[in-house]
Amino acid sequence: MPRIPDIPGRLIPPRSDQESWLRRFAAGLCQLDNERFPGSQPVSFGARDLEKLESQDYWVTEKSDGVRVLLFVHTSLQTKDQAVYLIDRHNSYREVQGLYFPHHENPMMPLRSSIVDGELVMDTDPRTKEETMRFLAFDCLVVDDQNVMGRPLDKRYGRLQEWFFKPYQKMLRDHPHMAQTQPFEVKVKGVKFSYHAEEVFEKDIPALQHGNDGLIYTCVQTSYVAGTDPNILKWKPPSENSIDFKLILRFPPSRESPRDPDYFAKPVFELHVWCGGRNYEPYDVMQVTDDEWESIKASGEQLDDRIVEVHWDAAVHAWRMMRFRDDKPNGNHKSVAEAIIKSIAEGVEKDALLARSNAIRSAWKTRQTRLGAQPPPPPPLFNAGAPDAKARFGPLARSPWSKVSGPPEVFGMKR
Repeated sequence: MPRIPDIPGRLIPPRSDQESWLRRFAAGLCQLDNERFPGSQPVSFGARDLEKLESQDYWVTEKSDGVRVLLFVHTSLQTKDQAVYLIDRHNSYREVQGLYFPHHENPMMPLRSSIVDGELVMDTDPRTKEETMRFLAFDCLVVDDQNVMGRPLDKRYGRLQEWFFKPYQKMLRDHPHMAQTQPFEVKVKGVKFSYHAEEVFEKDIPALQHGNDGLIYTCVQTSYVAGTDPNILKWKPPSENSIDFKLILRFPPSRESPRDPDYFAKPVFELHVWCGGRNYEPYDVMQVTDDEWESIKASGEQLDDRIVEVHWDAAVHAWRMMRFRDDKPNGNHKSVAEAIIKSIAEGVEKDALLARSNAIRSAWKTRQTRLGAQPPPPPPLFNAGAPDAKARFGPLARSPWSKVSGPPEVFGMKR
């Protein structure tokens, strides 16, 4: 599996005055009444969404397998000093050195405060095996002190290109030595009309130097939404749809001392679903083979109380582990988990998706003819069965022994 990069930069101390100030400032730029992570989140693609692609204009791009971050440029209007931060999904801030973004009108002046949405990936050159970290921008919330969240996607994308990326790109062409101090490269992801999904599969994805996690469809006409956005659709083959749970291990009692857990025995791998706040409840279990358990023990890696990404394996009729997601503060919310399970049951295979391309194209052209306009061209590119996963336990009680609450022993299985 391709390597997921660690987020670079100096972590702003949690709960510090500086972090609080940055969160307030970012919320003010985004015109939000809360200081939570302001990024949007997609919903899983289901059969019903094929109708959306026909009834509305969507752009499509490959979904990179990396770390989702917001690039936050803070520029002081008084001193003209510019600082750059990365905001992760934990809503933590990291200050990165070596980046500078010039103003689109006067390159001698700094770009004013901006928030750009993107993915941090680790590209690996297939020939030399050299790794290069890149930030792939795909949307923006604020550019040059102007909030653009209320504008449609094509306008935001144009602002991202013209005001944010092109001046930066020209600066590097004119002063190539500046690239040597950068912690990562900055690129803008290319997009295509939704009826060109086959080109994404046949050309874009094979050319990637990092992992791919499906497709992303984004509605062209809608505004940017902080939080879950039903107009951003994440497509994966149904067999590859995954859910993030919190993993909790339950060990059997020791033979020598029945009141104590046997930490050498193979435990039950419980999957707990997030219910909001600090609340989790048991949802299902994950299958781990005996050989896999022995390998895990030998690694010495902590498993308990971590977010784990799992997929439904129809062949064994069980959840199977993909990887840990330490970059996420919580698992998927229970409502999201149930929606993903529904998308597995009602999922759309690749062939069925591509079979609708002509109908999607015809519907798009009909809308454009009716409006008497041509569609705005996207900017150019820069280089199984449904799981039976009903909750098997009731809500957990409060407990001082576990971060996710719950009794220390359930049916003789100890935590």
